[in-house]
Amino acid sequence: MRILLIEDDELLGHGICTGLSQLGYTVDWLKDGQAASQALQTEVFDMIILDLGLPKINGIDLLENLRGRGITTPVLILTARDTTEDHVIGLDSGADDYMSKPFELDELCARIRALLRRFSSRAEPILEYEDIILDPASHTVTLEDKPVTLSRREFALLYKLLENAGRVLSRENLMQSVYGWEEDVDSNALEVHIHNLRKKFGSKLIRTIRGVGYMIDKDL
Repeated sequence: MRILLIEDDELLGHGICTGLSQLGYTVDWLKDGQAASQALQTEVFDMIILDLGLPKINGIDLLENLRGRGITTPVLILTARDTTEDHVIGLDSGADDYMSKPFELDELCARIRALLRRFSSRAEPILEYEDIILDPASHTVTLEDKPVTLSRREFALLYKLLENAGRVLSRENLMQSVYGWEEDVDSNALEVHIHNLRKKFGSKLIRTIRGVGYMIDKDL
């Protein structure tokens, strides 16, 4: 899952990026509202973590602009502004959740998982598909009740495909979910991850839709 962090505090930004990356998320970090607005014109993210006191374009103005442009990506406001009025303004401006600083990383991750479930219309916290069980909270996967070891990117890719079972996902969409801006990516990197997942879960799990992308069939 790919997250855009919009935060101008260097120390906090580094801490969030490190913590979320260790848990398997792909995190891109921008430090002002103008850069974020430009990035969201061309890039696709699964979620946005948004500070309010940003330079150039403040968080509320950015949020209202995004919603006005029809961008429905879930937004979690993460800010030191913690009055009831601040919460009301943030939520009424289009945020999906509001969290005050200081905060615990465990709670932030739980809120991220809850928002991702909500936007994928999934009530259960654990993904189950045939004999595969994927638990985003513990970052574990089992096949026929046996643990399967996955790299961070293999886990992210399987998570994305399972959560969208029955839908074809383009190569570009999957690449953007697995890799951030700062990473060097080989041209065949996605195909290598797909190959590895097929070896671990069976060749029929992931279908190639030629000229379009990849999909996992809907679990019946």
